[in-house]
Amino acid sequence: MTQQGVRWTADQVLALAPDAASRKAGSKLGAAGPWSEAGSSKEGAVWGLCKGSGSKPYQTVVDTAGPAYKCSCPSRKFPCKHALGLLLLWAGDGGGGSAIPDAEAPDWVEQWLDGRRKRAEAPAAEKGDGKPVDEEAARRRAARRAERVTAGVTELEQRLADLVRGGLASAEQSGHGLGEETARRMVDAQAPGLAARVQELGVIPASGPGWPVRLLEECALLHLLDRAWLRREQLPDSLAATVRSRIGLPSSAEGPALRDRWAVLAQYDSADARLTTRRIWLYGQESGRTALLLSYGAAGRAPELALPVGLALDAELSAYPGGGHRHALGERFAPAAAAEVRPAGVSTRVAASAYGTALREDPWLESWPVTLHDVIPAPVGDGMQLADADGSGALPVVPVSRPGLWRLAAVSGGSGVTVFGECGHRGFTPLTVWAGDAGGVVSLC
Repeated sequence: MTQQGVRWTADQVLALAPDAASRKAGSKLGAAGPWSEAGSSKEGAVWGLCKGSGSKPYQTVVDTAGPAYKCSCPSRKFPCKHALGLLLLWAGDGGGGSAIPDAEAPDWVEQWLDGRRKRAEAPAAEKGDGKPVDEEAARRRAARRAERVTAGVTELEQRLADLVRGGLASAEQSGHGLGEETARRMVDAQAPGLAARVQELGVIPASGPGWPVRLLEECALLHLLDRAWLRREQLPDSLAATVRSRIGLPSSAEGPALRDRWAVLAQYDSADARLTTRRIWLYGQESGRTALLLSYGAAGRAPELALPVGLALDAELSAYPGGGHRHALGERFAPAAAAEVRPAGVSTRVAASAYGTALREDPWLESWPVTLHDVIPAPVGDGMQLADADGSGALPVVPVSRPGLWRLAAVSGGSGVTVFGECGHRGFTPLTVWAGDAGGVVSLC
């Protein structure tokens, strides 16, 4: 990498914050006051010393080509408020050099950057280490795990049959115990995908009007997945790979590497008590392919991978088996730059049809990425819908309460906009919006 990427906007920086508290605290550090010895390099590194409550300032450095962060503060958040503040100072500098000038990196910055370079080169060197692979041992391990999964699937089938035979009304009395106990059994069977779906059963009863229908639907999908696993040898290769993925068996990105300029469309987190999952949607500006990157953080920590919405990466991606959108991020060839192309977008009718076709290939699919073109947000009762500007159709917006919906309405102003999001059985979840043909991207997450 020989040329620094474009400076980010404040919105792109704040979109990296792990939570609202970090966003607020980082904003307060986005001025020059607490910073000293700040600098930046042509390779994309930004650093500085931030005055804290102690006598020694915090050393903060960001590799914007990653992005990756390092700070001497004790915070477990990632990025911390100091990294966010430094990036905000850098983003608002405008290239004038008054707050963060171009400079030679100090030793503590070079040491960290050198460590990152060595770690990045290590996997490539390990690929050619010449160590033999014990394929027979790997086959035996896979066979033993498959046996445990089959035992778990057989037990789950019996439990589903007992639930339906006893009547769905009994599920309301069982409460969360319905899913938790069975989910633990699926974890023991080494089927984490099944465990996650089973655990959701416990929260469906008494969750609102129509819960028996939703519970029966989820039981039917679990039954279908069970039967698909038991008959996986008879399925087409792509569907069998999808079944293994839904069960939760590990896989690696084996598809051929595809190099493109990947525009970052959206990034958002979902969390439970044990794991934070980050979903990053990318769009290939030349290939037209939509790709999903998943990153995880354990024990309340934010995932390490974070990519600002609105930028584009010159990088290689490799697909995971199963025919879905999930990819692995490979080599990156240059710092991120402003995205020059957005997805073309389709009507709401075409989007609904594409989601239906995807369900035929993967009945357990929860959402499908789609870009809607020339749609107008409009209130419907207590909710909202995205309607085609020509009045030909509409999609309901998932009833979630977040500022992003108000931002979507504000960007539209009653005019047609282009919106990227996820289409699912509950409706459309908007993630990103562009105003007009030349408008900038606005994250709704």
